[in-house]
Amino acid sequence: MVGSSSFDVIFCTVRAQSRRTRARVPGYHGRQAAKCQPGTPAVGSTLGLRIHDYLYFQVLSPGDIRYIFTATPAKDFGGIFHTRYEQIHLVPAEPPEACGELSNGFFIQDQIALVERGGCSFLSKTRVVQEHGGRAVIISDNAVDNDSFYVEMIQDSTQRTADIPALFLLGRDGYMIRRSLEQHGLPWAIISIPVNVTSIPTFELLQPPWTFW
Repeated sequence: MVGSSSFDVIFCTVRAQSRRTRARVPGYHGRQAAKCQPGTPAVGSTLGLRIHDYLYFQVLSPGDIRYIFTATPAKDFGGIFHTRYEQIHLVPAEPPEACGELSNGFFIQDQIALVERGGCSFLSKTRVVQEHGGRAVIISDNAVDNDSFYVEMIQDSTQRTADIPALFLLGRDGYMIRRSLEQHGLPWAIISIPVNVTSIPTFELLQPPWTFW
């Protein structure tokens, strides 16, 4: 099994005219900050998105993290969202890295799994969630202080496939979602995904306050 760190390409976010843009950081092998040049995201059409674009989801419950979160779809594996889920469970996987059998797999069936990076490839995690009947997987960085670097999730060397959507989430965002659920004693969050932010006038006001913008 191939570890995810071998396939990671990092994107950084910068503030540019009140909107988030990305830049590729070649040769990145650690978690130190890197200097970035502004990049131009691609323009998508499938529910407003395709690979290399940002995809947005909103936490509806718990209320203390009722924010719109930003994720990036996997580059060359996984499916796309053909429909919007107005209310669906976001279930933290147990164990968090989801490299094998899940002890709470029953609750992930027909829902979306929140998984942590590490231990195995992004594709392996996606396949585990798919095998447990999940509709999609959101993989958060295992660096909980990461509030700006996006990882480009790509196929591993096994030639396997996955059909469900796979998204990458900043480590800080994943940590804050899990922490809120633990504080409230909840087994899952309720989210809406994907969200069309162009129709939300107050979009920027709904961003997590800990995220760099």
